[in-house]
Amino acid sequence: MSTTRSTLPSERRAHLVHLAGELFAEKGFRATTVREIADAAGILSGSLYHHFDSKESIGDEILTGFLDDVLAGYRGADADDPRAAIEQIVRTSSATLTRHRAALTMLQRDWNHFGAQPRFAYLRDAMREIEKTWITHLERGKKAGLFRADLDAKLTYRLLRDVLWMPTSWRQGEGGWGTDEVVDAFLRLLFEGINAPKRRRITSKN
Repeated sequence: MSTTRSTLPSERRAHLVHLAGELFAEKGFRATTVREIADAAGILSGSLYHHFDSKESIGDEILTGFLDDVLAGYRGADADDPRAAIEQIVRTSSATLTRHRAALTMLQRDWNHFGAQPRFAYLRDAMREIEKTWITHLERGKKAGLFRADLDAKLTYRLLRDVLWMPTSWRQGEGGWGTDEVVDAFLRLLFEGINAPKRRRITSKN
């Protein structure tokens, strides 16, 4: 019995965070009120303050959980093989983005709002680390002759990042593709392109 009691507060808190995240993703962080979060949870607004001191504290919990998860995957990427590192980043990122759809939508919709507040300064730090990790592996791949010598690493990172983010905006089950299928297709496109393999030309001998 005591074990059940001890887990209830954390379970309740997690439930509130989940509900708030869904509302933030649907309406936008700025447009969502504490009262709307409380109503969705079936509690009074005052009761919500037993768990969080402000709406920003809920946003903090959602965003830090997301970024901690993302950065853990980036920091664990293979340091010796640039191509393997990028593949690992793509796979871990896709899995993380699937788990944190609400957080990513919050960043996309309300980045300017978060970026203007000192308490959310860690967002820019995290994005700088993510960008640096991508560029480092891309540049290492160029030097090793694995990637094109004329590759613009920063532009490539921005393009790949946005393509990775895109499937999270698809409706659940849209197209019938699972996360692994999307990732495999992305990696094939990234490393192999869409050109068909060149066929050998057979010349006849007279």
